[in-house]
Amino acid sequence: MYKIYINDTPILLTNAVFGKQQKRDKHHLVDVFRHRKSLFQYVDTLEKNHQFESIVIYSDDVEQLKEDFFSIFKIVPAAGGAVYNADNQLLMMYRRGSWDLPKGKIDAGESIEAAAVREVQEEVGLLDVEIVEQLPTTYHTYRSKKGTRILKPTYWFKMKTNQTEVTLQTEEDIEKSEWTTAAEFLSSTKVAYGSINDVLRNC
Repeated sequence: MYKIYINDTPILLTNAVFGKQQKRDKHHLVDVFRHRKSLFQYVDTLEKNHQFESIVIYSDDVEQLKEDFFSIFKIVPAAGGAVYNADNQLLMMYRRGSWDLPKGKIDAGESIEAAAVREVQEEVGLLDVEIVEQLPTTYHTYRSKKGTRILKPTYWFKMKTNQTEVTLQTEEDIEKSEWTTAAEFLSSTKVAYGSINDVLRNC
């Protein structure tokens, strides 16, 4: 199954067995994949409004469905980290009206692991970080300034550090940060994008 956030609403690409079991009502659309053209309609719908809380599209060939769906977008891969200190606290940062984790685009020729570490070092100033394990990849979309549809797969890693003092990259609009736990954050009223909450659920 693939979960892609469009306008912070999830669209799930899945198999027929799972798809047929999903809840269907005016807020949850479930449909069988018929042709690539229909995918544009789903994307347009989610880009323009919040009519649905989720859309599930299912097929017997999920990988072909994924290939057709991804072909609508320009793919811009990114990498980031969920960083824990010696007290097992997670670093969250706040930018552009939402709580976030350090992440950014992968440079040409750069490995995803190297990119994830570099983005943590640049955005929050934690130089002594070590990758512990890879976390599930998230997907979200947006429009470029020229109107191009972008799909960003973000490769996440759980990391550890002995540092606690951070230096925020303010030129990236990072305003503040805090050490917390994933459970505490998820149970709070603090706002984060759906893809970030998914990462925290897997921490």
